[in-house]
Amino acid sequence: MPGFLDQYGAGDERRGKILKWIVLSVLGAVLIGGPLVFIFYDFRQENQVKRFFRLLEAHDYKAAYALWGCTDSQPCTGYSMSSFMDDWGPTRDISAMRITRSRSCGSGVIVTVNFDQNRQERLWVEHGNLTIGFSPFPGCPR
Repeated sequence: MPGFLDQYGAGDERRGKILKWIVLSVLGAVLIGGPLVFIFYDFRQENQVKRFFRLLEAHDYKAAYALWGCTDSQPCTGYSMSSFMDDWGPTRDISAMRITRSRSCGSGVIVTVNFDQNRQERLWVEHGNLTIGFSPFPGCPR
């Protein structure tokens, strides 16, 4: 016949196991999720820049120009299609393009693109609508 105090402390032991699993799960989520957030934080903006360069390689300059937020119905006043073609047209070699760095900065991301050893371009991608433009800063202002 079991005694009255045979089950004494069993609830504390179970509670300890549950607390241990909760702490280990939270710690594991932080250790795994933290680096993933750091790596993929600017993923959408980097993909937008890659999409822009794929359109340039396909010679779809109108669609690439639209990624800058400039369309036929809503043209950009400070950056005409002819200026765009001077900067990104068929004379520009983008085959060696490589994204080397992206840095979140205020309302957008500065994406650094290397074309070769001596040529580098910094592009600005807005967080909200993913429009591309030239970076207004050489780096993030403090």
